[in-house]
Amino acid sequence: MSTTTITVDDLTFRYPGSDDPVLYNANVEIDSGEFTAIVGGNGSGKTTLCKAFNGLIPHFFNGTFEGTVSVDDTVTTESDVSALSRTVGYVFQDFENQLVQPIVLDDVAFAPKNHGLEDYQARAMDALEAVGLADAADRFIWELSGGQQHLVALAGVLAMDPAFIIVDEPAAQLDPDNARKTYEQLRGIQRDTDVGVIVIEHHTEFIGDYCDRLVMVADGDVAWTEPVDVGLNRVEALLDADIHPPQVTQIARELPDGTLPNGRYPVTVEQAVDAFPAAASDARHRAKPDGSGSAECLIRVEDVTHGYPTLREGHKTVLDAFDLELYSGNRVALVGANGAGKSTLLRLLTGLESPDEGTVTVLGDDTNDTLPEELAEETVYIHQNPEEMFVEETVRDDVAYYLESREAPDADERVDDVIEFLDLEDIADRDGRLLSIGQQRRASLAIGLATDPTVVLLDEPTGSLDLQSRREVTRMLSRSVSRTETVVVATHDLQLVAEWADRVIVLGPDGILADETPQAVFQQPAILAQANLRPPQVVELSDRLGIDPPSLTTAALVERLSTGAVR
Repeated sequence: MSTTTITVDDLTFRYPGSDDPVLYNANVEIDSGEFTAIVGGNGSGKTTLCKAFNGLIPHFFNGTFEGTVSVDDTVTTESDVSALSRTVGYVFQDFENQLVQPIVLDDVAFAPKNHGLEDYQARAMDALEAVGLADAADRFIWELSGGQQHLVALAGVLAMDPAFIIVDEPAAQLDPDNARKTYEQLRGIQRDTDVGVIVIEHHTEFIGDYCDRLVMVADGDVAWTEPVDVGLNRVEALLDADIHPPQVTQIARELPDGTLPNGRYPVTVEQAVDAFPAAASDARHRAKPDGSGSAECLIRVEDVTHGYPTLREGHKTVLDAFDLELYSGNRVALVGANGAGKSTLLRLLTGLESPDEGTVTVLGDDTNDTLPEELAEETVYIHQNPEEMFVEETVRDDVAYYLESREAPDADERVDDVIEFLDLEDIADRDGRLLSIGQQRRASLAIGLATDPTVVLLDEPTGSLDLQSRREVTRMLSRSVSRTETVVVATHDLQLVAEWADRVIVLGPDGILADETPQAVFQQPAILAQANLRPPQVVELSDRLGIDPPSLTTAALVERLSTGAVR
């Protein structure tokens, strides 16, 4: 196999209007013969670095550019994005913007056709075969799930037969099973072709399982590059950069005898099974299904059927004869495969959509008879895309705007109160539209909580966040319970589910598959498989070690392994 090399020499880049460069004297070499992961905290410069690999920086994103980036003998500043795209393909985090044709095959063929390649149709079909979507060639893009659309964007890049493909956050917005399938596809492409794969990723569990090399970007520089087993063992450096090491690595770090014979911490479940002793089960910790008890029912969904029209298949039903009750004091996690209806259910609870059949009652109001803005007085919906919530010049003004639009009394005092409550003083006077994704999620929660709602609904609140941002959002979710009665989170983040929720509702194609505590849900592998879910590493490791019931957090498993009975 021939090898192509991306070489970055002393790269410094500053965006227009910024006082400080986002990259400063960065140096790195990446070979196409490896599966490379690039990690770093939000705002560290990792995405900017990758956009320099194919000339998007400086040709498309303008700024002050110093240093050299080359792909073999081609210097990116002396080429153009069109030519470089044939060597370095890029799948963006917001991959939907790359889908430009209505039919799948036409979209995948778009780039090679516009480059004048006569075999564009064959290239497109080969690319669809490579990502497992050959059967979807004649389907409309909007008929596909989000995960399938992501693979279409990947196929469009593969059709150009590049030396490298860069994928920004391949697991973002995907359920755990589809995320793993996407990584399986990328690994297969890297192993079976000459194509080098580069991913920008926050989930180190995927890096440990699939990648060969780890590149750390911190403070605008490439701090180091290491083989994955070595890099993920640099735990302090990862934590300093707000990168969460794999759960099994964290556990080993807390155990005096948790290392492998070569002196390294495990970075995969398989390595950890060999490193840790098995523990006897302990029925004293066994979970019980969650019950409503005597708590007040705040939301009732009764016999609801709801769906959407499609061009080829007629009306697609998402929820069918669906029933649900949510109670005061619940910390609810909605989980399930892409397309199971999580976001649809949240929109029904806000009144933004009305059920085709059945009734949704929120705090005594039938959503069919109540305007969404009236429901919003007590029920707050925080979008999956938090940037949509910012309309003013500062976060403080955004919080005030939502209060004043509802004619809330003492708006200024309430703004100060929620900013102090959520520790947002450091970003209160900044433009929310220019914040990092983690900061935007924190600020959007402040907008929601400022009205002192009874119910808070959040869609993927920890998506695409680094360690520090994820911790802050999780902490804020926990604190928000003291200001509101019920919090409902739709999420694919099963670590968040394990650590935060007290009730897990698993949605499947035929309705609710399970409605129990996290521990009870994680003990039902058939349910997890049906819903495209995989338990967190700590739960999987507990099961492999014979710990019954499984631990839900790394701290709990460390305690169990340190003090529990060992076989």
